[in-house]
Amino acid sequence: MKRYFSLSLCSGLLLGLAWPTYGFPILLFIGLVPMLLLVSEINSSDLKRKGWTVFLVSYFGFLLWNLMTTWWIYNSSAFGALFAFLFNSSFYALLFSLYRWSHIRLKKLNSSIFLVGLWISFEKFHLNWDFSWPWLNLGNAFSDHIYWIQWYEFTGVFGGSLWVLLINFGFLKIYQFYMKEREIKTAIKKSIPLLLGIGIPIAFSLILFIKQKEPTKKVEVIVLQPNIDPYNEKYQFSNISLLDRVELLTKGKLTQNTDYLLTPESYFDEGLGIDLKGYEYTPFRREIDSFLTKYPKLTFLNGIQSYRYYPNLKNPPSSSSNKIPSGWIDLYNSAIQFESSSVDQIYHKSKLVVGVEYMPYKSLLEPIIGPFLLDLGGTIASRGTQQNRNVFVNNNGVKTAPIICYESIYGEFVTEYNRKGAQFLSIITNDAWWGNTQGHKQLLSYARLRAIENRREVARSANTGISAFINSKGEIVQKLQYDEEGSLRAMVGVSDKITFYTTYGDYIARICFFLLILQVAFAIRSRKLS
Repeated sequence: MKRYFSLSLCSGLLLGLAWPTYGFPILLFIGLVPMLLLVSEINSSDLKRKGWTVFLVSYFGFLLWNLMTTWWIYNSSAFGALFAFLFNSSFYALLFSLYRWSHIRLKKLNSSIFLVGLWISFEKFHLNWDFSWPWLNLGNAFSDHIYWIQWYEFTGVFGGSLWVLLINFGFLKIYQFYMKEREIKTAIKKSIPLLLGIGIPIAFSLILFIKQKEPTKKVEVIVLQPNIDPYNEKYQFSNISLLDRVELLTKGKLTQNTDYLLTPESYFDEGLGIDLKGYEYTPFRREIDSFLTKYPKLTFLNGIQSYRYYPNLKNPPSSSSNKIPSGWIDLYNSAIQFESSSVDQIYHKSKLVVGVEYMPYKSLLEPIIGPFLLDLGGTIASRGTQQNRNVFVNNNGVKTAPIICYESIYGEFVTEYNRKGAQFLSIITNDAWWGNTQGHKQLLSYARLRAIENRREVARSANTGISAFINSKGEIVQKLQYDEEGSLRAMVGVSDKITFYTTYGDYIARICFFLLILQVAFAIRSRKLS
């Protein structure tokens, strides 16, 4: 058993050391080899309950991986961190338990296809269910090595996951050959195709990087970084005082030629937020008009809290509504675009953080634990969403995607903005809840993936940082360091190009799911025939 635990922990360590923003992603190509070897050795042993053994032993390796890469969740909530670590690790351990099951019913090649299909299908599933937490999808790990993955414009992140899994199986086979035959020269020769399998995609990526051209059409964009402490200051300011702060922090940069000004997620957050049924007539909205009068060309895109109140209703008007004494209320984490002589455009954040912004499987859990959220470091009630993406169009016809925080890690989700005409990506976020840890650095790094996948430039406004501008190659061209107050100004390219990935989305995951179903069918048929 000691050897099994050593193999499991070795994989956990390799995966953890490969992760951005401090890691070495080359380790990913051998990171799962010890875990794969673990399954093979347990299957060949005389242990009883081999499936449970694989689950329990592999669990510790995957737990180590989770702890090394996402320990920073603890800064927001100890309970939330514990929940994420324990449950996420169990999902990966279950994948390997099912892989062991396939080992005894399928040929080696089919069993390998089974795990590849299962792993990538799980990554896709993890993007969409109520406990969504795709932070550790394997393809994300190359986000700081953008020169390796320019071909993500064709495959998206799942191309990276497939790349990693296939190379790991190749190195497993070579290791097993060497341990059996002890022929080092032959093992080296057998490694050459695998090294080419790593090198050729990188070489292709470098060619794409060199050939990628900057958009010729540009707009002047300013991103704000107000540096407000979310634990002690966040709810102390009125919306009008926050607007005054905008003018202060953009002094000397905001001019008559500025096209866009971005503030971070939930920047205007006084009280419950703005009432969507009547905010147009409030003093705050009049102050916005007064501000825009000074800059008639400006498009002012903001993070804002908003709500919709339904008085005197017995039944909830929506699945996300929260009961209050006088009726029901829907709360939203929103983006809003203000312009002179133009109707305001509003988008409600649609990919919410589990436990922080919404209750997972609310219809099942609410009768048990009540209407409020678990203490995962967030608000006290579930937030509403909207079904489809909105693209904000300004008076000059320029279109941008209002992406709010956590949404920026969802590849296919972001492509919907671009299919609707978004010409650059506006990311507004508040990563301050995690403190000065890897959390905000990783989220910035993942934004580089969205730039490559869609060949869109990115303007990113973050409350405490890191605010940045990212070009369509995924390069960070300007940034403000964490915990700095200020603003950045840059010329951002706008483009109408539609990439292969933008058009077809996560097609690799869909193909892998089909292959998984085939292998399951083969395994069941094999069982019946035996």
